[in-house]
Amino acid sequence: MAREFLVWLARPTGGRWLDVGCGPGALARTILERASPRGVDGVDRSEGYVAYAREHVSDPRVRFVVGDAQALSSPVEPYDAAVSGLLLNFLPRPEVAVQGMTRVVRSGGVVASYVWDYAGRMELMRHFWDAAAALDPAARDLDEGRRFPLCHPDPLARLFRDAGLDDVETRAIDVPTVFTDFDDYWAPFLGGQGPAPGYAMELDEDRRRALQERIRAGLPISPDGSIHLVARAWAVRGVRP
Repeated sequence: MAREFLVWLARPTGGRWLDVGCGPGALARTILERASPRGVDGVDRSEGYVAYAREHVSDPRVRFVVGDAQALSSPVEPYDAAVSGLLLNFLPRPEVAVQGMTRVVRSGGVVASYVWDYAGRMELMRHFWDAAAALDPAARDLDEGRRFPLCHPDPLARLFRDAGLDDVETRAIDVPTVFTDFDDYWAPFLGGQGPAPGYAMELDEDRRRALQERIRAGLPISPDGSIHLVARAWAVRGVRP
């Protein structure tokens, strides 16, 4: 996902980048590998994520710090690009984060982000929630496709235009996700973290088995047992005037 995102941005080499909500450093690592930056700053409010990123992304051009995406500090030198991956849906005030990202880039710099298409072709999750809601209407209230308006391109574009950015564009980025069999597909839902795993693990054994079988019946399972799905994200970019 990050590789396709950076190809789409097509930024010149030698720039300064800010990765907002950097998490464990996956996007920052890809920027270092693919964009030939002069420097990358990663910011995340989780001390654990920042510690992990520092340990696993070793490059003299990168710096990871603890900070709030909705309260970005003004840099000594403006950035050429401010980006975020899979973040905006989870912020209580995403407009504040995008305004902050816009503020810290130079004139002509790019602000860009991508979020999962929970309402459409983030198919891992869509199969889960469609089956859960069919068995339990109350599960609809947990479905990220209903809870997160920014998983659609039009609200994403509007968010960036409202931040004062020009030349705002959106596009879908599709990544194939292949599971060897149903157990491989089901394993991520057994961790108990996040709305879907949390919901699955709160069910009693009979209801969880019923959910498994409902999902299994709706999946495109190949003759060899493998399951070929698509993980789609919506990406958005704009230019600071």
